[in-house]
Amino acid sequence: MALSENLHMERYYVDGYQPSSFDAPHSSLQRSLTWIGMGFWLLLMPGLGTIVFGLATNMSGTQENGMTYLIIGVVMSVVAVVAGSACIHAGRKNYRDYKKRSGRII
Repeated sequence: MALSENLHMERYYVDGYQPSSFDAPHSSLQRSLTWIGMGFWLLLMPGLGTIVFGLATNMSGTQENGMTYLIIGVVMSVVAVVAGSACIHAGRKNYRDYKKRSGRII
């Protein structure tokens, strides 16, 4: 099913305008800190897996160090979330400044 003619937004663009948030000078996607923060958020997954492993082995008693794995998983997860959030917040500084200057809401 094709899009309706009134949904083709390109006809409203000024000649030469290329809609791209990546090329914008205030883009968060060009800052290394944003990507490092996203990497820290991905690091949350092994931490959650370690928590699940620690809980499962601690409850079933099949592993002597189940509680140690659980604590390591919680520490990994907390560090990943805090570091990731801080990096992403710092990486989006230019965008927040742009929003203040331009009066944008979103």
